[in-house]
Formats: sequence, structure tokens, C-alpha cells
Amino acid sequence: MTPPFELPHFYMPYPARLNPHLDEVRAHSTAWAREMGMLEGSGIWDRADLEAHDYGLLCACTHPDCDGSALSLITDWYVWVFFFDDHFLDMYKRTQDRAAGKAHLDRLPLFMPLDLAAPVPEPQNAVEAGLADLWARTVPTMSADWRGRFAVATEHLLNESLWELSNINEGRIANPVEYIEMRRKVGGAPWSAGLVEYATAEVPTAVAESRPLRVLMETFSDAVHLRNDLFSYQREVEDEGENSNGVLVLETFFGCTTQEAADTVNDILTSRLHQFEHTALTEVPALALEKGLTPDQVAAVAAYTKGLQDWQSGGHEWHLRSSRYMNEGAVSDSPWHGLTGPGTSAADVRALLASAAVMGAPPTPFGQWGRLRAYAHVPFQKVGPSLLPDFHMPFPLELSPHLDGARERLPDWAHRMGILEEGVWDEDKLVANDLPLCAAGLDPDATAEALDLSSQWLAWGTYADDYYPLVFGHRRDLAGAKAASARLSACMPLAGEPLPVPATGMERGLLDLWARTTAEMTPGQQAAVKRTVDTMTASWLWELSNQLQNRVPDPVDYLEMRRATFGSDLTLSLCRMGHGPAIPQQVYDSGPVRSLENAAIDYACLLNDVFSYQKETEYEGEIHNAVLVVQNFFGVDYPTALGVVHDLMTQRLQHFEHVVAHELPVVYDDFALLAEGRAAMEAYVADLRNWMSGILNWHRSVDRYKAPYLARRAHGFLPDRPPALPVG
Repeated sequence: MTPPFELPHFYMPYPARLNPHLDEVRAHSTAWAREMGMLEGSGIWDRADLEAHDYGLLCACTHPDCDGSALSLITDWYVWVFFFDDHFLDMYKRTQDRAAGKAHLDRLPLFMPLDLAAPVPEPQNAVEAGLADLWARTVPTMSADWRGRFAVATEHLLNESLWELSNINEGRIANPVEYIEMRRKVGGAPWSAGLVEYATAEVPTAVAESRPLRVLMETFSDAVHLRNDLFSYQREVEDEGENSNGVLVLETFFGCTTQEAADTVNDILTSRLHQFEHTALTEVPALALEKGLTPDQVAAVAAYTKGLQDWQSGGHEWHLRSSRYMNEGAVSDSPWHGLTGPGTSAADVRALLASAAVMGAPPTPFGQWGRLRAYAHVPFQKVGPSLLPDFHMPFPLELSPHLDGARERLPDWAHRMGILEEGVWDEDKLVANDLPLCAAGLDPDATAEALDLSSQWLAWGTYADDYYPLVFGHRRDLAGAKAASARLSACMPLAGEPLPVPATGMERGLLDLWARTTAEMTPGQQAAVKRTVDTMTASWLWELSNQLQNRVPDPVDYLEMRRATFGSDLTLSLCRMGHGPAIPQQVYDSGPVRSLENAAIDYACLLNDVFSYQKETEYEGEIHNAVLVVQNFFGVDYPTALGVVHDLMTQRLQHFEHVVAHELPVVYDDFALLAEGRAAMEAYVADLRNWMSGILNWHRSVDRYKAPYLARRAHGFLPDRPPALPVG
């Protein structure tokens, strides 16, 4: 069969190594699969299939240092997960039987009890038998924290198969943002990262949910999945009719050839590996110091990080050798007894030539020059007025009748809080920003009191977002920013916590908003709102770190962090609470609802980046703008990058409409929502529509992003002294 494209040159700086227990685990995994009923008589595999796939080689490549017993267990997990995938394909995807597929998936969590003493059902098929056996053999040696995380990753891996099945049923191909998000779950790399912990060391609970550890896992996941998409395109797309493949997604999104799409996927893969390395070498050490990790805990994080690196190189080697994938002519020419050890990746002459070619070529390829280009942006370049495309917005604008009153009252509140007296904003800037107009579009049914509160939240968040880069960024004061964020967190006390004495306008404003917003909330609701504000301020620290390094972020990392820097979670958290218990939390946590919310958030974030391009790049020297990120990553000019961002915006809005029309009805059925719950969800969807149309109207109307106002006021001015912070 003629290959659909030529495999690109892969960035792989770490040489693959082979675990010496390979023959042992091959024999064990075959015997185990037969015992579980996965071979003869299963209708899915026979022994020849299992031997051709060679999962023993996969695990011996990806876990080169663990002992034979641990490697056998890990190999059994991989045999099980690939059998599950092929079984689900044959039984439910090919037949497009979603109801039976859901019933099958609903039983599997019963075989993963967090309480080791809890009983499990009698297995009814090979998938259930394998999972029951593996869970009982694995979890006794792991902590309760790891069990919980691994169980969630396994459930995501299983349940997101329904997302793939729904797309097949509709003949629909995802857009790039949606694809990368969902591919992490259904592709199983977060699950693989859990097994890396089993093979190396558990990461400390204190940092397991931190951004640096999350980014390590996510960049590992993205690179694993994108590599797999390149090798499996022929089998998945041409043979199996799959449409969840990154090459196919980019072919469709950009309207390019298969080869061009494959090369772009490889560019993104390379970028994700660079992001992994950047995080491991800069953010993880800082996190260890900040959290006061012990030497043993630091060693555990280092072992886990090395384990993820081993998985990358070993997984690549397996793809080159396995009969499961398109790899003709690409089989590794590096024998296991060849060059290994520190620095020997430099002996890859092809890699050196590829890097040299990229350095002398036009800037479109990513490669090694892409890594340098991320740090080579020249700020404050003149770009002219922001170009505004014809935005797709099918939802009508509604405005609150209390808008004029909110406009009159906001300056008084801002003066009382002190945010107009610190040298960052004055009343002219407050009026030019016209945050009540935004609030009036977001919630057209708000009472006058509620509209005042929303306007003040928006004013506080926008002010703080301006304050961090202007004050802390230009002073290169990351420590001061961290101290300010800690102080802001203390301004949102939960039950029994003392109230701090405010030292800045940001603190005074947050204390006031917190007290009025959470007065009638439950402790759980208060904690949820606090988390959203903490997430937002933490994302501003991420922006400052990039600003200090003059580092234009990776596109995937940028789009995901942009949701936090925009403060979207705070807005959605307050919006959700307005619908009360009629909508169960499980519905909000479902993949389609999160996908719906993320589509709306991304549309608004990208919209803001389009309008603010001149303000941020020319006048503020900002590097966190989607148009600039696309320019930098693909090496294209401003109009071309704008076209990519606008296409993505349009796709995100169309995806929002798709979820409402096709996926929410399935969610209603899956969770057996009654009429009250369905009506509440419809009201929530209406809120999200108002959110998007209101934000678009605000950007079009205010002076904040317009060229004449920027020429007059956007040159910025710094306070004559750093903000005062209390001692202690």
C-alpha cells in the first residue's frame, strides 16, 4: 500500500534504551491475555495479532529501568488498554451502537474501587476480567492519592471513546483546539503518566496538581498522541474510517495537503517537546523551592520526569518497529547496543543536518529555529491599527436597562477602593474601558444591584490584569507579584480565616467584592469562587515569567492558559451558581458541557486578542496575544496569522452551536435530566450566548482598543514607587 505521506524527521534528543526483561514479559503477557480471554475465541485477537503488536517491546522501550515483575504488570495494562480499544472499535464503533457502548463503559468504574476492601462485580467479558485483575494487582502498593488520580485518568480514557463514537456517527472532524484537548483523554497518555509513576516514583501530593507537573504530563501526552497520529494515519483514516487523527484534523482545518498537514503536526509535536524541556528546567525547580520539597521528594519528581522522557524515546522506537503502524523505510537503524549515554543524541547526523537546513531556510518550519524564535521577538514594533475581520456572531445582543446607572456609580466605587489613585488607571481610563457596557451585555436581565456588582468585578479584574505587567513586569519583580497574589488570596477568607488589612486598591476592591458576592453562598461555593480567582492570578504569574524571559509561548500552552488569564472561570463560576441545584455537578463536569464552555471561552479570548493586537504588541510590548503566537510559531505575517486566528474563532463558535444541537441532548438523556434540569441548562446556554455577543459588542464600542485613543493614552506610565505591602 502506498503511504499517504513521507514521515517527517522527528525531534528526539534522548536515545531509546531497552529493558533487559523483554523476553520474560513477552511470555508473561501472552499467557495473561489468554487467561483473561483476550485471544482465541475472543473474536478480536489471536496469538498472532498479539505477537505482531508486541506490547512487550513497547513497555521494554518505554520503561527501561524497572524490574521484571513491575514491567510484566505494566505490560499487562497496555495489553488490556489496546484490547479495550480494538474491542470497542469492533463492537460499538463499527456498528455505531452508542447505547450499548455507553452501557459497557458504565460498568468499568465498578472494577476500580478506591477502597481495597470494596467488592467488585463478576466480570462479564475479557475487558472487565482484565481490569479487575490489574486493579487488584496494582493499587495495594500505591497511595490513595495516586489511586484517585489513576482511576480518573482511566475513566477519561474509557469514557471519551463515546466522544469519538459520536463524531463517527455524525461524520464530523474536530477542530484543532477541541481535538488536542479530547485526544489527551481518549489517547490515554495521562493514564500512561500514571504508570510512569508506578515504574519510577509517585509525585508528591503537594505538587501533583500544580501547573508545572500538569504541563509535564500534558506536553508528554500531546507529543505521544501526535507522534501516534503520524504513524497511524494510514491504518486509522484509510482502513478503519477513524476521523480522530491530528493529520486529518489539520488537513481539514487548513485545507492543505496530507504531507503539509503531517509536517505541521510534527512541528507542533516538536514544540510540545520543547515546552516539556522548558518546564522541566525552569518551572519545576522553582516549584520545588516554593513548596519546600524535601530531597526525597525532589528526587521523586526528577525520577518521574526522566521516566516521561524515557517513554517518549521508547515509544518512538516502538512505533518504528511495530507492525501496527506505517513505518516502512523508517525502521530504526540504531541497534540497542549502539551509541547511548549523555550527549550521544548529537551523533545523529540527520538531526544536525535537519537543524542546519532549518536555520538557513525560510522561517516556516519549526525545528530548532522555532525554539530560538520563541525568544527572539522584538517588542514595541509598530504594527498599525488592529485589523478587524467580519466576525461570525449569530446571537442577538441584549443590554440591561440599568446600564446608565451603573456607568454613573462605578467611578465612585473605584475611587473608594483606591484603584484610580495608584498611577495605573485614572478616571479617563476607567471611562474609556466602559466595563458597565460589558456587564450589561453579559447579563441583560440583571437587577441594578447585580449589574453594579458585575461592573465592579469586571473593573477589578481588568485593572489587576493591567497592573501586573505594568508594575511587576516592567520592574522584573516576579517575587513582588507572587507576594501580591498571596495577599489577594488572603482577601478571600473562608470560614474562620482572619480578614487582612488591605494595602492596595486591588486588595481593598477584592475584599469588598468578596464580602458582597459570597455572603449567601455555601462554603463549597465560596471555595469554588476563590479557586477561580487564585487560578487567574497564578496565570498572570505565568505571563510575567514569560515576559521576563521574552518568551513567546507555545500555541497549545497559550490557548489553554489564556482561559485563565482572561478570568473566564470566575465569570462562569458565578454564572453557574445562578442556576442552583437544578443542574447536577456531574453534568457540568461532563465532556460535552466543558467542551461547550471552552468553545465560548476561546471565542471570547481570541476575540480580545484580535482587537487588542496593536495595544499589546505596539504600545505595551506584550507577547501574550494569539495573533502574535501564530505569527511566531508558523513564521507568517500579521494578516496571515490573523486569518488563522479568525478561522479558529469561527470554528470555536460553530463548535459551540454543534454541542448545543447534537451533544447536549445526549447529555440530558445520559444523566436522565428532568424538565427542570433541562430548562436550567437551556438558560445556562442562553447566558453563554449573551456572554459572547456582549463581549463582542463591548470590544467594538469601547475606546480601549481604538487607534486614536491608543495614540493618546496607551504609552503607559509607571507609579513612582512600588506598591506598599505590609511586613509579615
